[in-house]
Amino acid sequence: MKFFRLDLLTLLISLFILNGCKNQDTVGLGINSSGAPNGTLVDTSTIITNTVLEDSVATSGLAKNPLAFFNDPVFGTTEANLATDLNLPGSGSFILPTGKLTIDSAVLVLKYADGFYGDSLASTYTVNVYQLAQKFNKNITYYNTKSWGDYSAAPLLGSSPPFNPKTHTHFKITDIVLGKPDTLIKVVPQLRIPINPNFIINNLFNANSITLGSNTIFNNTIRGLYLTIDKTKSTGAGGIFMLKSADSLAVYYKQVNGTKTDTAVLYLPISNLAAQIKHTFSMTIQTELADTVTNKGTFYLQGLAGLKAKIKFPSLLANLRKNLLSQGSDIVINRAELIITPSAGTDKPYAPLPKLTMYRWDIAHRPAYIEDASTVDPRAQGGGVFGGFYNNTSKQYHFIITAYIQDLLLKRTVDYGTFIAPVDSTNTTSVDIAPTPQVAARTIAVGGANKSASYSIKLNVIYTKIAK
Repeated sequence: MKFFRLDLLTLLISLFILNGCKNQDTVGLGINSSGAPNGTLVDTSTIITNTVLEDSVATSGLAKNPLAFFNDPVFGTTEANLATDLNLPGSGSFILPTGKLTIDSAVLVLKYADGFYGDSLASTYTVNVYQLAQKFNKNITYYNTKSWGDYSAAPLLGSSPPFNPKTHTHFKITDIVLGKPDTLIKVVPQLRIPINPNFIINNLFNANSITLGSNTIFNNTIRGLYLTIDKTKSTGAGGIFMLKSADSLAVYYKQVNGTKTDTAVLYLPISNLAAQIKHTFSMTIQTELADTVTNKGTFYLQGLAGLKAKIKFPSLLANLRKNLLSQGSDIVINRAELIITPSAGTDKPYAPLPKLTMYRWDIAHRPAYIEDASTVDPRAQGGGVFGGFYNNTSKQYHFIITAYIQDLLLKRTVDYGTFIAPVDSTNTTSVDIAPTPQVAARTIAVGGANKSASYSIKLNVIYTKIAK
């Protein structure tokens, strides 16, 4: 009988807590000064949201590199062109194979990375390749705003046949093995662009020993390659490709030594890429960017260093703690959860961003971690708890920002600016706050001026009142 009473008492206390919270999915209560469980849920609807431009971002030395021409019906046009280096085979000097050499073909090999975004069915694409007008310097950090010149009248080194993107499809090519029969091999998903053989003849096979004696001299001579999607030959809405950084220009050639003829292949490695990204925004986006003060019913988030959102919590910070202090009480935040919902119907045909991040500005207006995302704050619980991932079932993003809201209320932290921004979904263990060109998607979200109870951006706060 003793144990029965204990279980019944526990059950009654649990029911009391759950009923008092009014939201069983967000239970996290503290204890008030009298020792009795007590919690209050505040569903704040006064959140100011504005669309702002993303900061410039470094695009060299990345694992994923964008190549794009995408005409989004809401956001406008996004274009991303790539500049690359081109290196000698091997790590240093290069000695040409002996005998008479003739080129069968030259192919630029570009391996796909995850992250294609756009129209993969109705659109076709043509990619053009040019020789860079300026040297690609691997020791320089290039940004998305870097202009590599105008190539509209430049000689074309190569052009892909029109293609549909098959970024996850393996296929077979002929593998050239010196001194052995050629064979078919299966290769990873990749884009292969034919290159004019004369480019190789002039810059490699006919190059002097000084040029071939140093990769630095070869880089200075060859300068590099420039890749762009041909807007006149591509069709449909277009899209955004992600390409890996380790690629090559494959040269297939014949080698004749006396009476012996063989086929072989050599590779000119590409080890560094940098993207030039240009956004031509629609009138809808231009209107949003022109007014960053008025609370908006919709805000826009765009990858490739496009758009982010600035948010404020004026009602919560101005009224909640002030009202409690006037009643002789203060507040302990048990849980604060920010919920963001894409506007109905905007998830098709283009899916929302798979992950968002949230960060604040420090006093110098530099990106800084929110306390709940920090690597040093003991209250932070890691990237998995902090959140930001898109839930395909609920069609929402959730952030747990308990420590941040607590510090704002207690004025331990000053809100110099709080932002929601696109971020790559690859990192699942910690929180990224720097702008990134490695994610291509976009999200149209319900803003603070939209008072729809079901879809407006929300900050749910569960708190406990404590006596002063």
